[in-house]
Amino acid sequence: MFMKLELPRYTERFGSVKIHDIQRVLLLDSSEDSPPHSTSVCNIPRSRIEEIERRMAIVIPVKNEKLKVLEGVISAIPSECLIIIVSNSRRNKVDRFRMEYEMVEQYVYYTKRAVWMIHQKDAGVGSAVRKIGYEDLLDEKGLVHDGKAEGMILGMLLAKASGKDYVGFIDADNYIPGAVHEYVKIYSAAFCLAQSPYVMVRISWAYKPKILEGSLYFSKWGRVSKITNKYLNKLITSFTGFETEVVKTGNSGEHAMTMKLAELLDYSSRFAIETGEIINILEQFGGVLDPKFYEPMEKGVEIFQIETRNPHFHEEKGDEHIREMLFDSLLTIVSSPLCPDSLRSEIFEKYPDMAKSRSSASRRVIRSFINVDVKSFLDGLISSNSIIMLGRST
Repeated sequence: MFMKLELPRYTERFGSVKIHDIQRVLLLDSSEDSPPHSTSVCNIPRSRIEEIERRMAIVIPVKNEKLKVLEGVISAIPSECLIIIVSNSRRNKVDRFRMEYEMVEQYVYYTKRAVWMIHQKDAGVGSAVRKIGYEDLLDEKGLVHDGKAEGMILGMLLAKASGKDYVGFIDADNYIPGAVHEYVKIYSAAFCLAQSPYVMVRISWAYKPKILEGSLYFSKWGRVSKITNKYLNKLITSFTGFETEVVKTGNSGEHAMTMKLAELLDYSSRFAIETGEIINILEQFGGVLDPKFYEPMEKGVEIFQIETRNPHFHEEKGDEHIREMLFDSLLTIVSSPLCPDSLRSEIFEKYPDMAKSRSSASRRVIRSFINVDVKSFLDGLISSNSIIMLGRST
């Protein structure tokens, strides 16, 4: 059996970085007698997809999500993958993390699959981070900072410690298990297509349904994504001299990387991490600034953007959450040394509140973890009973 994808119709080149335009999933499962490739489509054998999945960890950042929704997410992840849950759910009054653990423990009892769990604010986690000298993640109390980015980075450290070659991310508020399953299959298929060991795969949702006036409205873009994509494309245009709309996944929470790429990137904190990954790839490997790592400059970095068949139906978190996401994303763009003054002025003129508060905004950059001793980190978590390791051995 095969998964059938479009081949990239267009690729934007920015130094050593190749950003492939949107590719669509044509068939999630095509027949066994399909030819391996044609001029416009490719067929990825299921055996190759499963081989990638065995070498992949899926990180799920969690913060007070509904247990039924979280259970649906983990049940949809292919069984070959290691699941890493990094929770920042509340523990006072009602201990949400304990509820998550009990649900996952029951799930693992019946499925016998591998799931690792940690809590982001656990003192033992903070201590293990401090002992390996990765204090970029820590606050003044010695605990890991609140923030989605910080949780994702903890997950990447664990994925690397487990020996995985690929790491993917799935948001915990996805109501459609079938969509989650498709995301992971897309990650694996894209890695099969890659010509470089330095690869990122970003999901472009077919639609984001919303309920308007009692009916479903299938919008194409999220409110923040439309804005972030526009300014990322303008930044690229300012260097190439040719207008582009190639970036369509500026805020894609569902994405995956080869570990070879993930360990090299510097990460923006809080909700800026997805936008910051694109910015940092352009900064490090775009040929404008001096590179810290030379092998990716030689072998190239590839960014795939693949459109799903399933719609993306997730929990609405309100206007304040949207405002924070937009602020963090745009702050990452205007703070980049690549951002031209004209684009920075345009963003500040459009969003004057951000310009006023920029000086007091806490944009933290978390350095790459290539030199972090991840085995010692995992040993520290185990010795302090700060990690729950359920199911079969990885």
